[in-house]
Amino acid sequence: MAEKQELEIQITHDGTVTINVQGAKGSSCLDLTKDLEESLGVVMDRERKSSFYEQPDTEKVRIQGEKQ
Repeated sequence: MAEKQELEIQITHDGTVTINVQGAKGSSCLDLTKDLEESLGVVMDRERKSSFYEQPDTEKVRIQGEKQ
């Protein structure tokens, strides 16, 4: 089962926005924040947590057809 993904968004008094992603591995966190980042303005800084360098969980399916 996939881990629950959450976005924590903090807005300071001076208008600085910080987005913290929980539960995403690899670059999938960038996909989750892309629309917000584009709507809010220019990204001034990006901190990659250790989970960014982990491989995302994938589901492997093997299908074998019938021989004729």
